[in-house]
Amino acid sequence: MKTYKVKVNGKLYEVQLEAVSESTETISAPAKAPATTSSAPVSAGASVVEAPIAGKVLSIKVNVGDTVKKGQVVAIIEAMKLENEIPASADGVVKEICVSVGAAVNNKDKLIILG
Repeated sequence: MKTYKVKVNGKLYEVQLEAVSESTETISAPAKAPATTSSAPVSAGASVVEAPIAGKVLSIKVNVGDTVKKGQVVAIIEAMKLENEIPASADGVVKEICVSVGAAVNNKDKLIILG
């Protein structure tokens, strides 16, 4: 076991590290849940709520069949450690939810389809 001093953001920490035997195992980052955006065309008269920013879907505030008003919060996306409320783009009934909680989304990805 070896002791090292590490400075992080101006604060000094003392850490102990243990030597381990070399192995052939690899360590990889956990896979992100892919965005499950629907590629199906949107029917005439339908309105699409799109992601205004890339981030991670924290919650979906509506269910299929719910009636929503323009401006009502329908989802929350975390981007750069901030929670962003996503409002409905029009009045309507939720026809389809195109993403799931935990999914990574890009700018302009379809989140919810209103009819």
